[in-house]
Amino acid sequence: MTTWNNLFEHAGNRLGKKTSATEKNVRTDFQRDFDRIVFSPAFRRLQNKTQVLPLPKSDFVRNRLTHSLETASVGRSLGYIVGEKIIPTYKLSLTPSDFGAIVSAACLTHDIGNPPFGHAGEDAISKYFKEEGSQFLTDFTDKQKGDLQNFEGNAAGFRIIANTLANDSQFNGGLRLTYATYATFTKYPKESLPNLKQSGKCSQKKYGFFQSEKETFLEIASKLNLNNNSFDNHHVFDRFPLAFLVEAADDICYSIIDYEDGYNIGYIPFNTIEEKLIAAIGLDWKKHQDKYHKINNKSSKIAFLRSMAINTLIGKAADLFLTEEQNILSGSFDKSLIDHIDSKTIEVLDSIKKQSINEIYQSETVLKLEIAGFKVLPNLLDHFTKAILNPKENKYVFKLIPNEYLLNGKPLTSNYENILNMTMFVSSMTDRHAVELYKNLNGIELAGY
Repeated sequence: MTTWNNLFEHAGNRLGKKTSATEKNVRTDFQRDFDRIVFSPAFRRLQNKTQVLPLPKSDFVRNRLTHSLETASVGRSLGYIVGEKIIPTYKLSLTPSDFGAIVSAACLTHDIGNPPFGHAGEDAISKYFKEEGSQFLTDFTDKQKGDLQNFEGNAAGFRIIANTLANDSQFNGGLRLTYATYATFTKYPKESLPNLKQSGKCSQKKYGFFQSEKETFLEIASKLNLNNNSFDNHHVFDRFPLAFLVEAADDICYSIIDYEDGYNIGYIPFNTIEEKLIAAIGLDWKKHQDKYHKINNKSSKIAFLRSMAINTLIGKAADLFLTEEQNILSGSFDKSLIDHIDSKTIEVLDSIKKQSINEIYQSETVLKLEIAGFKVLPNLLDHFTKAILNPKENKYVFKLIPNEYLLNGKPLTSNYENILNMTMFVSSMTDRHAVELYKNLNGIELAGY
């Protein structure tokens, strides 16, 4: 039976190389996780990846970096609130700040594997390997094909933070985070196959690790005593409980903050967003309305309402988690927290999400650039897949492949690893880099001119 105590028995252990005792006196292991993520190149690249608008021209619109930082802030609050109740109840040798640091670090990385052009980028990569790129997958296992033909940013993120792309023993284990942070990051603790979307379980809507990182995840799952639901050699686990808080933090941020961005770029009228955010605040609005009416600037008013709405949702999500914590431990509660708080709040959030889809995510600007992504990403994948499989025939393109995706300047021995590496290379690009490289390789625009 899963308990809080056996989940956290090895939670502070670190994947890969150990840190020294001297370092541990400066920061906790979980704080060190947060810092390692912040200083990683993959995290910095999020500043030029799509959140609301691809290639945004306005400084007021969030990108994936600012979204991840804001999600981490919300996640820290959720973790701390939950930790205040769970830790003393089960006498865990942790502090509420440790829970907050674990959830916050995992939130920082929750989008770190997203390709250019957001979810449309995932679809473009998958489409390439289902169609013209399928010719390169003939000797792959079904699950290896599944990794590429149903490309998943969550699994790409796990590969970035939990493994190296080439054999560099100095950084074996990727960012070498704690087991707890890796498990909290993994919202979908299963392989690409079988497809279990119809199960109704939130943790099985997608998948969380490629075949290349399967053994790494199995090690983490074993150390943390995750509930194992595997069958017929298909690896499926229950979530680590704190992963529900990462999901809630992301849901809160993209529903409320993306909506605010929609207002900032003129897609959502002031009166509409004011009404919806006040409704999301609910009963707490009475405590804040006098202060609100003293604010004169409209943008400041919306920022105030956004802050209050997020605070309300944090409290409700934490309360639901604590109410369901035993069911979460047993695996019988496998749902999004935000989708199962009180009915009035759910109705408001559903209305916000529906309007965001119609007015923001499917705006003409977004659709045009996402359509461009279906041209750019398959083209780049085709160039680099052919180069890695036939370096002599594609020697100039091959020279553009960074060493981190090679072994001593040469392709790896496994075609699966080579093609996955090229997919990771393209996926890791910022929106701008992908567009510029596409133009260069196809003679549309010459570098330096």
